[in-house]
Amino acid sequence: MSSTEELTLRQAQQLVDEWIRTFGVRYFSELTNMAILTEEVGELARVMSRKYGDQSFKAGEPTDPADEMADVLWVLLCLANQTGTDLTQALRRNMEKKTKRDHHRHLENPKLKD
Repeated sequence: MSSTEELTLRQAQQLVDEWIRTFGVRYFSELTNMAILTEEVGELARVMSRKYGDQSFKAGEPTDPADEMADVLWVLLCLANQTGTDLTQALRRNMEKKTKRDHHRHLENPKLKD
């Protein structure tokens, strides 16, 4: 797969699984990966709070949220693989749930009006 080719969620799950089996020896336990996911979300939060919020960056800190987002996605893909979750199907079901539940909610929210 070339670096310019689009990647589906299913392909991303397969790519992560191939990498783990080739270079990672094995997956970390699900609980370890959950802790790592929490850590990665915290690192993303730090970049976001400094870039878009009121905090300033410290010398040498990363300033681009893309790498932190990719770290979050990586660990989420690991957890999906470990738990037998097809993220493509899960996202489709989640979108359907949100559409049924919230199809008017945000449109009618006065806080979101210009």
